[in-house]
Amino acid sequence: MNFMSDNAAGAAPEILAALSHANSGVAASYGADEITARLTEKLAKLFEKDVAVFPVATGTAANSLALATLTPHYGAVLCHEGAHIYEDECGAPEFFSGGAKLITIAGAHGKLTPDGIVAALAHFQRGFVHHVQPAAISLTQATERGTSYTPAEVAAISRIAKKDGMSLHMDGARFANALAFLKCTPAEATWKSGVDALSFGVTKNGALAAEAVVFFDPKRAADFAYRRKRGGHLFSKMRFLSAQIEAMLDDGLWLKLAGHANAMAQRLSAGLAQLPGFALEHPVEANEVFIRLPSRAAMESIMAAGGKFYPWGPVGDRPLIRLVCSFATLEAEVDNFLAQAKRAA
Repeated sequence: MNFMSDNAAGAAPEILAALSHANSGVAASYGADEITARLTEKLAKLFEKDVAVFPVATGTAANSLALATLTPHYGAVLCHEGAHIYEDECGAPEFFSGGAKLITIAGAHGKLTPDGIVAALAHFQRGFVHHVQPAAISLTQATERGTSYTPAEVAAISRIAKKDGMSLHMDGARFANALAFLKCTPAEATWKSGVDALSFGVTKNGALAAEAVVFFDPKRAADFAYRRKRGGHLFSKMRFLSAQIEAMLDDGLWLKLAGHANAMAQRLSAGLAQLPGFALEHPVEANEVFIRLPSRAAMESIMAAGGKFYPWGPVGDRPLIRLVCSFATLEAEVDNFLAQAKRAA
């Protein structure tokens, strides 16, 4: 009953098979291999337009290098106060950008809103040498609270960004989970809604270590290749990163795996919401469940029975916990957790 993170799961069998296949024979290094070339073609087809694609190994590298490309040293990146780039990347976006500042904005259920962004922008003076200059907005899709932006919501934020001469970046560590929930196309969720660059994540969805930065206007990526090399993410055996992402795209595996994780989260949340004293904190629109428990004793009872999860914030009289389902989560695990929660209630 391990619901601590989707990172806790191993790799999907299809990913291991793809790596084994990529290991046969020899291939050109540093991304000049056939697999990486095919990956660019497949992502262009997936997103219905020409794109620039850069595989990297971690989400932190994807986000930080993408934002560094979109933001000057003296720029500001607006993001949610709970965004991964702000809370969990140890200053990497600031480091790789050479000093760009992250400006946080509050928003219900992990989402930025147009009103919140407009209010934040009102504090800046364009052209005032003493202020950092707003350069980009970063959205997390799905959010750190397990909710998903609709294309309309993304487009509304994009209009503000474009009006103010800013770029729009999407942290898609759980992009597949958001799409599996939204039932829209990758193009509708990104560039058709005004996204300039996407951190396309597959590690949380069953890969070993693989992400890709996707620029929807290849001209915007003119210096990214140098940033990736300087940042230590130009892998000599790039085919092993590309093979994982390619395997995810083949036969829609990425959405199949994400859909299973989402279904397990729905099963888990539906069961917990029926228990006395248990209350959902946020809508469940991906593979994360945030549930408030009736007491500290209930939390300790579930943990003693083998339930693994993260308390979210201070553990008070009614603790809030986060439960994350993965492609490997079993119905039996969910049902066992629900049984333990019912006993604790």
